Amino acid sequence: MKTIVFTGGGSAGHVTPNIALMHKLKELGWEIKYIGSATGIEKDIIEREGVPFYPISSGKLRRYFDLKNFKDPFRVMKGVYESYRLLRRLKPAIVFSKGGFVSVPVVLGSRMNKVPVIIHESDMTPGLANKISIPMATKVCVTFPESLQHVNKEKAVLTGLPIREHIRSGKASKGYQLCDFHKQKPVILIMGGSLGSQVINQAVRGNLPRLLEQFQIVHLCGKGNIAAEFAGTRGYKQFEYLNEELPDVLAMTDLVISRAGATSIYEFLVLEKPMLLIPLSLQASRGDQILNAKSFQKAGYADVMQEDELTAESLQSRLEALYANRETYKAAMQSRNDSDAVAAIVKLIESYSLSS
Repeated sequence: MKTIVFTGGGSAGHVTPNIALMHKLKELGWEIKYIGSATGIEKDIIEREGVPFYPISSGKLRRYFDLKNFKDPFRVMKGVYESYRLLRRLKPAIVFSKGGFVSVPVVLGSRMNKVPVIIHESDMTPGLANKISIPMATKVCVTFPESLQHVNKEKAVLTGLPIREHIRSGKASKGYQLCDFHKQKPVILIMGGSLGSQVINQAVRGNLPRLLEQFQIVHLCGKGNIAAEFAGTRGYKQFEYLNEELPDVLAMTDLVISRAGATSIYEFLVLEKPMLLIPLSLQASRGDQILNAKSFQKAGYADVMQEDELTAESLQSRLEALYANRETYKAAMQSRNDSDAVAAIVKLIESYSLSS
C-alpha cells in the first residue's frame, strides 16, 4: 500500500483542502498519515477524520518583533529532527504540504529523507512558510492564475483549490431547522474567519434590528464571542463555529459576508453564493486576503469592502446592493471555467509516487 504524509496547519484554511484530497486518495487505496502541531487547529480536525496524527514541535514564523522569535528557531529545529525521524519510520512515497508554519520542519525533514514534496498555495502570493519551502518542493500547485508569476515556472501547476465534497452535500431544510428560520426572508451567513472578527461582529450587532427587518442572519462569531444580550433574538442565530452543520447552513444561505481567506471564498464560489468580502487589513496581515478579494471582485463573484470603510450603516447599504444584484453575481459564478482541483492534484501525486 502506498503511503502519503500530509502536513499543514495554523488555520482551518491550511487543513480543509487536505481533507478533500485525503478522501479521494483513500478511495484509491492510499494509506494516509498527518504531521502537524500538537497545539494547532489541525489536530482536532484531522483526528475527527480518523487519520493517524503525529504531533511535532513548531514555532511561528513572524514578520514582526516578538520575544518568542528568539525561542521559536529552536522549536523549529526540534521539529525538523522529529519530522526526519518520523518520515524515516513512515516511509511515505510523497509528502503533500498545505503550508502554515508547522509545514516547514516537515518539508525540511522530507528533503533530508529524499522524499518528493508537493506544495499547495491557496492565496495569490505565497505565504512566508511556503516561500521558505518552495525551493525544496518538487511541484507547487497554485489556486489563482495570477499566482503563476510568483512561482518558478518549472515547478508551478495551476490546479485551483481542492474543495471538500462534504460542503456540497448540505440540505437547506436542516439549516432552517437548526436555526429556527423560515423561508419568507433571505438568509445571510456571516463569517469572520476561524477566530471570528471583532470589527465585523460589532458592525453587524450595531445595526441588528434594521438588518433583521430584511434578512435572517447566521453569525459565526468566533470562540468566546457569543453575545448573551442577543440570545433568543428571532431571526438571528449565533454560533462560535460550525463543522458538520455548515453545509446545511450554506444550503439555505442567500448571501455571505466573509473575510477573504482563499479556502472559504472558493467554497462559496462553488456553491454560487454572492459575497461581500471584508479582507484583513495590511496592519493585521501580509495583504493576501486583499489580493484574493480583488481577484474575486474583478471576476464578478463578489463585492469588496475594506475594513476601514466598515460601519453599521455602510454594511447595511452594501448588503442591500448585493442582494439587489445577486443574480448578476450568480451568473458570473456559473460562467467560470474551473478545473477539478482534486482530480488534478491526485493525478500529480500518483505520477510522482510511481516515479519515486
